Amino acid sequence: MTTPLDEATINTIQSKDAEQRFKYLVKEVVSNREIWILKDEHGCVMLNTEDEDAVPVWPNREFAQSWATGDWQECEPESVSLNKWHSRWTHGLEDDDLAVVIFPDQNEEGLIISPEELDFELKKQSAKSK
Repeated sequence: MTTPLDEATINTIQSKDAEQRFKYLVKEVVSNREIWILKDEHGCVMLNTEDEDAVPVWPNREFAQSWATGDWQECEPESVSLNKWHSRWTHGLEDDDLAVVIFPDQNEEGLIISPEELDFELKKQSAKSK
């Protein structure tokens, strides 16, 4: 079980730019062996851009939970194990032609990358930390 993040840490990390949040997410996901999504009774929350549909992901429960407001107040954070992400989610998202929004901030801004690119970065970080 991971240690909950305090508010000062959360605010500091949320104030970083998209690239810095991406690097933080990769390290946290590999370290904690889980990635966080938001779900409701219909399934995983999606964000839509002009170009594509994407699944937002977060490095910790607290960041996912902070998104469960307004239109998403009925949503619950759910962790996906790193193994399950590699074995099912990457290919499932690719097959459904979906992208991943990395750790979006409160303005719904975050890097949008392919599931394969995220998978590659997570595996690269895993190899580094062994």
